Amino acid sequence: MKKVTGIGGVFFKCDDPKGMNDWYVKNLGLPVGQYGTTFEWRHDDDPSKTGSTSWCTFAKDTKYFDPSAKPFMINYRVENLVALVEELKKENVTIVDEIADYDYGKFIHVLDPEGNIIELWEPKDE
Repeated sequence: MKKVTGIGGVFFKCDDPKGMNDWYVKNLGLPVGQYGTTFEWRHDDDPSKTGSTSWCTFAKDTKYFDPSAKPFMINYRVENLVALVEELKKENVTIVDEIADYDYGKFIHVLDPEGNIIELWEPKDE
């Protein structure tokens, strides 16, 4: 079973999200909006299929990364989230929440051995 297919996003906490966004716009040209930046791309093996990777700042007191105390979260794109979660449970991986289903994909959060929060995302475009 194919598991991770790519990076879905990089998210990090900071003291001043707006100031950080402004810095990245000014100095690196990121087109930052309300939800950060979305980089759109095409699949290497099938250029007719598109995908995206997100970059976003969060306030340092966000609860979105809980229970991790780390200042960042990586989102990994996956192919079959339900089957992957079953495998992770068998390996006693800490599952933080239940699978959430949105119009743009399914999500779940897990912890790695050092307490880093990981967001797994099965996008609808896969």
